[in-house]
Amino acid sequence: MVKREIVRKIRKILKTGKSSELKSFLESLNHSDTARCVTDLSEKDREKLFSMLLPVDAASVLRDLPDSQAADVIEEMNPGKAADIVEEMPSADRVDVLHDMSENAADAILDQMEPEEAADARNLLKYPENSAGGIMLTEFFSYATDKTVQYVLDDLKNNRDKYKQFIVQYIYVTSPAGKLEGVLKVRDLVMEHSNAGLKDIMLKNPISVNVNDGVEKLISVFSEHNFIGLPVVDSEKKLLGIILRYRLQEAVGELTSESFLKASGIVGGEEFRSMRLSRRVFRRLSWLSINVFLNVIAASVIALHQDTISAAVVLAVFLPIISDMSGCSGKQAVAVSIRELTIGLISPADMFMVFLKEFAVAAINGIVLGLLLASVAIMWKGNMYLGLIVGAALALNTMLAAVLGGLLPLMLRKMKMDPALASGPILTTITDMCGFFFVLTFASWAINYIK
Repeated sequence: MVKREIVRKIRKILKTGKSSELKSFLESLNHSDTARCVTDLSEKDREKLFSMLLPVDAASVLRDLPDSQAADVIEEMNPGKAADIVEEMPSADRVDVLHDMSENAADAILDQMEPEEAADARNLLKYPENSAGGIMLTEFFSYATDKTVQYVLDDLKNNRDKYKQFIVQYIYVTSPAGKLEGVLKVRDLVMEHSNAGLKDIMLKNPISVNVNDGVEKLISVFSEHNFIGLPVVDSEKKLLGIILRYRLQEAVGELTSESFLKASGIVGGEEFRSMRLSRRVFRRLSWLSINVFLNVIAASVIALHQDTISAAVVLAVFLPIISDMSGCSGKQAVAVSIRELTIGLISPADMFMVFLKEFAVAAINGIVLGLLLASVAIMWKGNMYLGLIVGAALALNTMLAAVLGGLLPLMLRKMKMDPALASGPILTTITDMCGFFFVLTFASWAINYIK
């Protein structure tokens, strides 16, 4: 069924008001179809859709949406209805969505939630989004060291409804004070004698991560060990939650996506066309308006060399080529540096190393591109001097752009500025200015040979 037909079918069901039919139809869709159709519904239809679903079913639908889009949908609801839905989400999804809301909206929803659920969510919200605490799950199995295998099996059986959202892979064993003592695979548990004590069969001193560990540390630990999940502890080794491999992969993907959006000039996080017009306009215009002034600065170099351009109009053909080619080289270097900064592979202290690595690539690329453009100019106009001017300008500007692109994110990070948001526009302005300067300055020196 194509998207148009899905949306048409949902609108038809919404008119009938048949909740059971709506639930069945949504359950028949795959995740991407659900996300697409919710996006295409009007705000009024989305409100009716979620009002017809039970909170647990509404939470299931929202889990198919990106976190920021789910947050936007929930903010459209009244806090009481939103709280009922948020309570049905797993702890990690719940916190992801609350993180993407405005502080006032999140507080209003938390105030309507059950005290225990709200306290758990507030506790998780205090951790940075890209730390172990920010992406851990608080739904896990833990039992005291004095319990037996039979006790655990009985508990799992008697509370199957409560545990249906838990990831059943590991059983953690703790001291009476909650300190992590050991771990058991569920498979090993069911193979043991029912009267065996957990402390006698557990794997002692399991590998764990600290709640404040960042993404780079988590990547390192998961790379070294082929675990599905790891326990998260505080400084006193108290078990707080678990972090699963797929959650870490999602966090890294979100970091990369966020950096890409910022580098592309989208301010304030993810944007979806289902968002309010005013929010979408702000996220784009806030950075585009700054770019107006940056472009005026770059264009001022051309204004200072009007006489040179008037004497050799052919230069105007090569100015955009040189600025664009150099800009592309610089953006490649920016992308690599931001990516490596994001996952912790480099830091501002690595500037000299980054300079050496980028200079080697930039020198080769600059010379090759410069020779190509010089050949084009010579074949087109039959003028060796013109070829030397544009070729040398492109080579120098490409080297500058690549080296600067590699270093700018590190410099901005050192100055406590957002490298993803500021690197692109700053790099573009500098490379445009320098590209225009190189071409027009070289041309002014040899103006009699290229007229």
